[in-house]
Amino acid sequence: MEQTKDNANIIELKHVTKRFEDNGYIAVNDFNLEVKRGEFVTFLGPSGCGKTTTLRMIAGFDIPSEGEILLNGKPITSLPPYERPINTVFQRYALFPHMNIRDNIAFGLKQKKISKDVIDKKVKRMLSLVDLEGFEDRSVSTLSGGQQQRIAIARALVNEPQILLLDEPLGALDLKMRQEMQLELKAMHDRLGITFIYVTHDQEEALTMSDKIVVMSEGQIQQIGTPEDVYNEPKNAFVADFIGESNIFSGIMTGRLKVRFCGGEFECLDDLQEGTHITAVVRPEDVELVAPEKGTIRGVVTSVIFKGMHYEITIQSGKNEIVARSTKTARPGDHVGICLDPDGIHVMVAEDHTNTFLVDINKDYRLEYNGNVLDASLTKLIPGGKRQEDGTVVDASGETIDLGRLHIMASIQPGDIEMTDSEEEGLIHGNISNLIYQGSHYLYIIHTDLEQDFAVYDEDLWNMGDRVGLIMPVEKMTFSIRK
Repeated sequence: MEQTKDNANIIELKHVTKRFEDNGYIAVNDFNLEVKRGEFVTFLGPSGCGKTTTLRMIAGFDIPSEGEILLNGKPITSLPPYERPINTVFQRYALFPHMNIRDNIAFGLKQKKISKDVIDKKVKRMLSLVDLEGFEDRSVSTLSGGQQQRIAIARALVNEPQILLLDEPLGALDLKMRQEMQLELKAMHDRLGITFIYVTHDQEEALTMSDKIVVMSEGQIQQIGTPEDVYNEPKNAFVADFIGESNIFSGIMTGRLKVRFCGGEFECLDDLQEGTHITAVVRPEDVELVAPEKGTIRGVVTSVIFKGMHYEITIQSGKNEIVARSTKTARPGDHVGICLDPDGIHVMVAEDHTNTFLVDINKDYRLEYNGNVLDASLTKLIPGGKRQEDGTVVDASGETIDLGRLHIMASIQPGDIEMTDSEEEGLIHGNISNLIYQGSHYLYIIHTDLEQDFAVYDEDLWNMGDRVGLIMPVEKMTFSIRK
């Protein structure tokens, strides 16, 4: 049963998409991943990001709408679950309450008509593996949550799968038991050498156990890398915000290996072109608090929270809020200086959050969006455009414009959109699907009723899932024509 890691891929997902036909919702979009034999791979992301759907497609419980899944280089996309050498452990252990521990573990083997001697031998080995020898005759109802989880894992492993899938298996356990089981699972993986694919929204679990982490958001992969990679070198603001705690700021490169943000200029290790708009990520443990006159920037302490091994200290510096982690305490109201070492600053090219969307042309040649008439004329978008008496529109040369071939695109910046909790206000409504604090403001992603995402900057704190309307002034929009 024991296998060793090698360079061969055991599972490959190629351009896998899962679309639910009843509502058109895309749970997983163009997912590409290679898993090597013997790896411990974790799908990490918030609820609804598509990680469990991806796991179910690997198991065979769901079939991809597009793309292909390969096992040892051979397609298994349409293969039923019982024909795949893959077993799954769920958060709800699904043990059989009327069976004792031995019969729970042996259930799959009995279905395969394996001899009693072989079953007894395999069950004994599994009980040893999960440290429950001597428990075989006990009822599962007498076990603790952690013990029940071990039995669920033993029942999956006794079938000697090539791959073990684990869907948030520790979610029902208390913190201490969860931490103990993390170490046990990692040790079990190291002993067995089989491939583990693990689903969680808990960053600590992912960082503790994984060889490789796949960070997901809204059905798409944001980053694939080792725990060290995704923590120290996040690819974007979402990853930086989701993995551990981060200070995230907008800034600009001011020279070679020099960056400005929060009103100060710092040396960094990222060599980007001068003038490049960037996002700077600084972990709280990399913020050094010094005397005000010694700091690159200054601020005032607004809160201090004791966390056991350290203090979490929040500093207000101008419009920016900075969180520091220190073994030395401070007091609210203290004036402090802040220094940052170059290797404590991670610089990324700023993402373009411009919102672009298609608008309609109504019978009066006005522009509309979501049934709302925009105070913008179509003819003004066409150089020399005029509307004729017969209703047609011509350009400067007098050529009639075929409106059926025109696509009018509108664009608006995130800072020009206002959110409201009124159902009567706004060009469109939706729910907050993601938020990232960026020092002086929040970046919100709104998943709208038209299944389009809008980015909005707002200084106020809203909650995940809040229903909001988006007020988008026409004078802040720019329009373009695409034929």
